[in-house]
Amino acid sequence: MVQLTRLNGKRFSLNAIYIEVIESFPDTTITLTNGHKYVVKESEQEVYARITSFYREINMLSLRKGSEVVDHE
Repeated sequence: MVQLTRLNGKRFSLNAIYIEVIESFPDTTITLTNGHKYVVKESEQEVYARITSFYREINMLSLRKGSEVVDHE
């Protein structure tokens, strides 16, 4: 789940697995696979970053080699 903010300031959680399209009109509009649309305050890039983080947390998206340094000491 990703935390987002509606234009009226109300926070909500959205299951990122069902996101089909993210567009900016200029407001960021998220369309789910079932056709429901959500307009949020966050930028398209911020939504994308939160989705990527969510996918990594649930191990649906692996880290690209060299994209993150891990100290094993």
